[in-house]
Amino acid sequence: MTTFDDILEEAGKFGRCQKRIFALFCLVSMPWAGVYVGIVFQGFTPDHWCRDPAVVERRQTCGWSLTEARRLTVPQGNRSESSCERYEVDWNSTALSCDSEELDLSRIPTTAACKDGWEYDYEGRQSFVTEFDLVCADGWLVDLFQASLNVGFLVGSIAIGYLADRFGRKISFLMSNVLNAVTGIMVAVAPNYVTLLVFRTLYGFGVKGGWVAGYVLITELVGVEYRRTVGVLYQMFFSVGILILPLLAYFISDWRWLQVAITAPYFIFLSYYWLIPESPRWLLSQKQNAKAVKITQAMAKENKKTLSKNIETLTDDNAASRTASFMDLIRTPNMRKHTLILSFNWFTSAVVYQGLIMRLGILGGNVYIDFVISGLVEFPAAFLILFTIERIGRRIPFASANIVAGAACFITAMIPDSMFWFKTVVACIGRLGITMAFEMVVFVNTELYPTFVRNFGVSVCSTLCDVGGIVAPFLLYRLAVIWLELPLLIFGSLAFVAGGLVLLLPETRGLLLPDTIDDIEHPERRMEKAALRNQQRTNLLPTEYISNNKETATV
Repeated sequence: MTTFDDILEEAGKFGRCQKRIFALFCLVSMPWAGVYVGIVFQGFTPDHWCRDPAVVERRQTCGWSLTEARRLTVPQGNRSESSCERYEVDWNSTALSCDSEELDLSRIPTTAACKDGWEYDYEGRQSFVTEFDLVCADGWLVDLFQASLNVGFLVGSIAIGYLADRFGRKISFLMSNVLNAVTGIMVAVAPNYVTLLVFRTLYGFGVKGGWVAGYVLITELVGVEYRRTVGVLYQMFFSVGILILPLLAYFISDWRWLQVAITAPYFIFLSYYWLIPESPRWLLSQKQNAKAVKITQAMAKENKKTLSKNIETLTDDNAASRTASFMDLIRTPNMRKHTLILSFNWFTSAVVYQGLIMRLGILGGNVYIDFVISGLVEFPAAFLILFTIERIGRRIPFASANIVAGAACFITAMIPDSMFWFKTVVACIGRLGITMAFEMVVFVNTELYPTFVRNFGVSVCSTLCDVGGIVAPFLLYRLAVIWLELPLLIFGSLAFVAGGLVLLLPETRGLLLPDTIDDIEHPERRMEKAALRNQQRTNLLPTEYISNNKETATV
């Protein structure tokens, strides 16, 4: 029986058509970086202290500097606690002079009630923290802001994943972008924190589901030997977005306008209605052969190829169960094992990756420079993946990346602050490792599920990524109050366990995408299919072509 992979041999496995579509989808990864970790800038918490209107008035009268006014407002001692207290001083007393050095406040009582709000050392810039005064007792609301996005990811990835398997990859991708564009602007104009939280949740509902739908669509359009490159580079453009974000944040001082800048590309992505096709592989799984034929012929024409095989004769082995359900993911032993291990790896990747990035905002350095450096570290991850999985496979690099990230987290926590550069280098190695793991979990996930449930399966497993995203801000910010390095010990432990579990997964290098659950439960049959395909290519293709493609044919 002719398979879609056989058709791709003639239509072009990664021709001009697929390259054009791939380039369009790479652009989708870039704004997602701003959505995912934009809190570092939009929710930046600068140095702050209780506002005392009388001190502000005397500062203007006496010509005090901001530092002098702050000294007369913030009680000395533990700075993090003092920022939420102030002196109880009668500044209307005639006994108080303008000489701030003469004022002895050591015996003045303090109060923890910042009833007049706060002042911020953030001149000329504004985050939603400074606008809504989310500091001190309300500091946990910043964690909730990020958690709400991941709640949206959690619900949206399942819903849009199901819709993508039921109604198609393209329509689900486009509808998610409509939602992204509308809710993204609503976040930017939210008048209060509660409204902000509601629209932030809805924003997350569409962003991740649309990104995953795009990932699955482009993976299903290319030949088996190009899946690794397409999958990794698609995610690498998330790192490009990581580099662009601090530049935008540096020049756009208001968090609302930064939100508009992050959202604007989603309006542009609506034009993809005319620029991308539906997945022929999905159409075949839904018995829509006529549409699949039309799209495949258009791809072949754009690739300047001619089809000789009869695509109309293609049939779907899963005709009786083409609608995906959660039971398909756990009913059989191998599917159940894959689902549990991949889900835990999604959780770990989200907690560690997101935690390490948000940690940049509380270290006290130049957040813009630190963010750029951390973004640059991600690029070698993509190339290391491409170099290793072609030669070694998926499983060993995937497990090693988790273990390296875990070890780096442990070592970083134990290095004293005096060894600043050594600590930075080790932390960057950890960021490199978890970036590799995060990029590989998406890639491996698509290879371990059959076509009819692939998008739904990736979406369900990635819900644990969203649970990790909900946990990460609370884990980081609350534990860092106890000890700044304590979150790193949690991150390291999770990464070690995830790396060990990956070793229980099967190797997928060089295998065809599974079409049925039977392919997953009996992997030797997939290997036989791949061997038969390679044998047919060897028998049918010219000797010169075989010689030039020997490595590809044996992958």
